[in-house]
Amino acid sequence: MNDIEHIVNEVSEKIKNSDIAALEKIRTEYLGKNGVLTHILKSLHKYSIKEKKKIGSEANKAKTFIENEIEKRKENLKEALVNEKMQKEKLDYSQSFYFPFAKGSFHPVIETIETISSVFKSLGFFVAEGYEIENDWYNFEALNMPKSHPARDTQDTFYLEGMRNLLRTHTSPSQIHIMEKQKPPVRVIVPGRVYRNEASDSSHSSTFHQIEGLTVDENVTFTDLKAVLTEFVGRFFGSALKVRFRPSHFQFTEPSAEVDIQCFFCGGKGCRLCKNSGFIEILGCGMVHPNVLKAVNYDSEKYTGYAFGIGIERITMLKYEIDDIRLLYENDLRFLKQF
Repeated sequence: MNDIEHIVNEVSEKIKNSDIAALEKIRTEYLGKNGVLTHILKSLHKYSIKEKKKIGSEANKAKTFIENEIEKRKENLKEALVNEKMQKEKLDYSQSFYFPFAKGSFHPVIETIETISSVFKSLGFFVAEGYEIENDWYNFEALNMPKSHPARDTQDTFYLEGMRNLLRTHTSPSQIHIMEKQKPPVRVIVPGRVYRNEASDSSHSSTFHQIEGLTVDENVTFTDLKAVLTEFVGRFFGSALKVRFRPSHFQFTEPSAEVDIQCFFCGGKGCRLCKNSGFIEILGCGMVHPNVLKAVNYDSEKYTGYAFGIGIERITMLKYEIDDIRLLYENDLRFLKQF
């Protein structure tokens, strides 16, 4: 018993001033196969049962104590090394540094989304996120496009899980989600990625981006819609351009319109960009169809609203005079560094 007590005291002193390499030697010397404590445990057969219990218990306590002290010392040494390294490598932030790397920039599509969003936020719209995976109800039926309706033909998409779910074809399903959770007034825009099952060419892609806008409240009129979109066009493209609302059809709005702006390249005289019409189509809009309001249990006699959808790639291509949508997705730095 005196030997065990002496061993514990001896080891404690050694551990205090040891480095990591010395600690491993101590572990081997006292706890290894031929270690001092191991030798004591192996010699227990020489003693009586009562003595075996007492000596064995103290030897095991000593073993545990030594192991714990070694680990504590190791942790302290590691912490000291880290602190020393941090002090040596401490940065002086008052110094100027030269980084031989070019500054990054937003992808033109992301930049367009940010710019459009900032305009509508200043007009009182909130920005929300939608789901890229929807079911048939949200993507079509709740938006007044029942099964087998011909309006679905232009929005063929990619189906998942045995036709139960699908990749959204537009950001409009977000209208339904938002109105289900919120009573009027509603004033929101939803940017996001959408999908359609179509071949890629210079002006089409199976994956692209839209921004959906929605306002629902009492006494909302088409005049409000025209005012908001005219203000948006003025801020984004320039107030000198004329804006034209042309009658159109969307299944989830009635009445509906396409919004055209005066060609900023030729000033409305007619050119290749505007196909000699003097105007360029930029988005679709209209008053929310009563059936859409009914689908979310809104009183269509009390509330009215308007909605609009903007194709981000189209706006980006017009803004930067890009003639092929595929350039936006190829991640060619020679192209992206221009923006």
